[in-house]
Amino acid sequence: MKILQVTNFFKPSWEAGGIARVAYEISKNLVQQGHEVTVFTTDGFKSRLKTIKNKPVNVDGINTYYFRNLSNYLTKRNIVIPYYLPFIARIKIQDFDVIHIHEHRTLLAVIVHYYSKKYNIPYVLQAHGTLPNTIGKQNLKKIFDVLWGNKILKDASKLISVSNTEVDQYLQMNVPIEKMVIIPNGIDVDSLSSLPEKGSFRARYHINQKHAILYLGRLHKIKGVDFLLRSFVELVKDIDDSVLILAGPDDGYKDKAKEQIREFGLEKKVIFTGYMGPMDKISAYLDADILVYPSSFEIFGLVPFEAIMSGTPVIVTDDCGCSEFIKRASCGYLVKYGDVTDFKCKMRLMLENPEIGNKFVENGQKYITNNLTWPLICKKMETLYENCIYKV
Repeated sequence: MKILQVTNFFKPSWEAGGIARVAYEISKNLVQQGHEVTVFTTDGFKSRLKTIKNKPVNVDGINTYYFRNLSNYLTKRNIVIPYYLPFIARIKIQDFDVIHIHEHRTLLAVIVHYYSKKYNIPYVLQAHGTLPNTIGKQNLKKIFDVLWGNKILKDASKLISVSNTEVDQYLQMNVPIEKMVIIPNGIDVDSLSSLPEKGSFRARYHINQKHAILYLGRLHKIKGVDFLLRSFVELVKDIDDSVLILAGPDDGYKDKAKEQIREFGLEKKVIFTGYMGPMDKISAYLDADILVYPSSFEIFGLVPFEAIMSGTPVIVTDDCGCSEFIKRASCGYLVKYGDVTDFKCKMRLMLENPEIGNKFVENGQKYITNNLTWPLICKKMETLYENCIYKV
């Protein structure tokens, strides 16, 4: 098949978030399965990529168009304007068998949707948790949906959901359930097979405490950092020899988190690392006793599964999409968002009884290997694309 992937950001713009990583993994694995894959994306997130613009570049066998954004200032605020895209889309889109659009509230989606309908090319849409218009820029989202977004959802051949949580979000957008298919995100097991030396992360950040609790993700209000800090301050009353690592880029909440840390007197017990590259993340997983995922809203979440594959047990909130998989595999503790006592008790129980975490990890690694590797996930994508092409 000739497949087009459409995403605001792509390799190597990992700092843009998980969507870029998912689009890359899907594209890479489809190429390995013998398909011809093209990507329409833009030339970077926080800074422009030093690559050829508006022409195809070979990225691991993927024909990748990095369209120059009109304004890097706007791009940093997630307003992406790839002004040259229409000229290429007008010519190229008719050559594809199927299109996979990542996120629907983007100008890339608007342009590709227009030409896909013009040339009668089927497309699937994967929202990646961006559907709710009640979180950030509500008015802009509502206007966008009236102008384009609702039409993009309506015209999709299929809508990909990564969890039942996201299915509910599609239903709230008045999308018929027969259009939906659940395909979870995959785990790059190969990248976790060659692990760095244990202890390197602790050495780099001079961590001497016996117990290390790791949070890895953006520092954003919805990520539950405040809930984590309120629970951690209770934990250290029982287990003083503990440290909390907040690993990830600031997304508007770091100053508030620092304010909380000062209020709780945790200045010597919390470490900020900033953005973590792929190998740095693995080092952090290896040296942590627990990975915590306290988000108030998440349609999936790869981090807990990466931690499990690195041998680190996890605690996640039951509102996260990944919680349904954690529960199914019996590979971690679930806590209700906002329940400080339960969160504290689960952390303490896992720290004081490492055999519990070891069993969770064993269960999780088996489940991930049998169900969530990228080759397995992309086989499902392949079948979905074929069904759209042949209208099965």
